[in-house]
Amino acid sequence: MQKRFILALALAIPASAFGFSSQDKALDVSRAFAEQKTRIHADLADGETYSEISQQDIASVKGALERISIKLEQPGGLEGMNDAGKAALFNDQELVNNILTKAGKDSRVVCVREKKLGSHRTTSNCMTVGERAR
Repeated sequence: MQKRFILALALAIPASAFGFSSQDKALDVSRAFAEQKTRIHADLADGETYSEISQQDIASVKGALERISIKLEQPGGLEGMNDAGKAALFNDQELVNNILTKAGKDSRVVCVREKKLGSHRTTSNCMTVGERAR
């Protein structure tokens, strides 16, 4: 009985209440954009978070962030935009999210324990997903 109650409680509480959300890294223009833009620039510069991102993709992300920033700074912000402006804004948001999601997945480090041929000693071999694919 007590186990069922705990299970029901665990299922009722969303993961986002604990700060775990798959959308934490995703860009959302309806939230504080300046903070998100600063975080994305810092993640791009640290060399770890998006280590498998190409220079072309970095340029695309930075260009889209600047276009979004310019559009949101206009009088009226998101609510004051016409439909074409909103569509362009959300297309830039989707571009940023797609590039960063793919780069984030490719930048994950995966370790495999292997035994060398003729030896009983295991060693760890760690590579990013992108390096393993190459």
